Amino acid sequence: MADLLARHGETRRVFLRNYRVMANIGIHDFERQGPQALLINVELYLQPPQAALNDDIANTLDYDFLRQGIASLVASRHFNLQETLVHAILELCLSRDAVVLARVSSEKPDVYPDCDAVGYEATRMR
Repeated sequence: MADLLARHGETRRVFLRNYRVMANIGIHDFERQGPQALLINVELYLQPPQAALNDDIANTLDYDFLRQGIASLVASRHFNLQETLVHAILELCLSRDAVVLARVSSEKPDVYPDCDAVGYEATRMR
C-alpha cells in the first residue's frame, strides 16, 4: 500500500467480508450435483475523493454495485474454477474508475472436513 500512498497521498478501502453465496462451481462430479457454499472477500483501494465527501453517497463508491454484481456473476453460469470466478470479479471491481487496486478471494468452506476452507486469491492494480 506504500506505493498507493506515494502515488495518491491517501488511500481509502472499501471491503466486503465473507459474502456467502451459493454457487455452481467445481470440476468434480459431486460439485456438479448442485450449488455449494462459497465465501467471497473483496478489498477495493480507491483514489482520493475529487471533492469533499459531504456525507453524500454520490461522493463515494457505493458497495451495493459490488454485492449485486457478484450475485449476478455467480448466478450467471457454472464455473469450473474458483480462479475463473475471482478474475471475473476483479474485472467487475476495476470497471469503476475510482478503484486503483482490487483484491478478491473465494473460499469453499465445505470441501474438506479437516480444514476451514480451500480457496484462491488474486490482486490486480490499475
